[in-house]
Amino acid sequence: MVSEHSDAQDGETSALALKILVAGGFGVGKTTLVGAVSEIRPLRTEELLSEAGQLVDDTDGIDQKVTTTVAMDFGRITIRSGLSLYLFGTPGQDRFWFLWDELSQGALGAVVLADTRRLEDCFPAVDYFEHRRIPFVVAVNCFTGARIHGAHDVSRALDLDQGTPVVLCDARDRDSGKEVLIRLVEYAGRMYTARLLESVS
Repeated sequence: MVSEHSDAQDGETSALALKILVAGGFGVGKTTLVGAVSEIRPLRTEELLSEAGQLVDDTDGIDQKVTTTVAMDFGRITIRSGLSLYLFGTPGQDRFWFLWDELSQGALGAVVLADTRRLEDCFPAVDYFEHRRIPFVVAVNCFTGARIHGAHDVSRALDLDQGTPVVLCDARDRDSGKEVLIRLVEYAGRMYTARLLESVS
């Protein structure tokens, strides 16, 4: 979750790296978000959708999608001096969920991207992180032409635990994506502090 090292010559602690997952349903914008915010060229493991996959990949409402992530996306963003986030985008389809346990090892928290046109697609990600007590925020990707729903309505529809943040975003926009990540880091920090206090009380 955290790595840091210090420069013995000047005594400065120079690096703090946090692992963040970007999860959600098929075609919700995970690869787009990682690519938009990453300050390095993102690693992508995308393959073209095939006729064989039509039987298992529901492209209803996302007819323009022609590729899919088959392992993970990876990117990095510096939030401020000395604080970087390593982003791991998870595959969205059921048949690749076995990768999630490996990807979630050591993660500080997760962003669950949601599309209000296919809100049920993010239920598995919400359940996954709730059951493993991994802090997460729900980021509603505001697609063009989709009806805008308020954060409270989305929270209620997903039956989220009280206090779980819901934010509206545009996965294509770097500043919007960065705000989502900052919100997650702040929320995860509060959650881990509260758990630490519970354990010593």
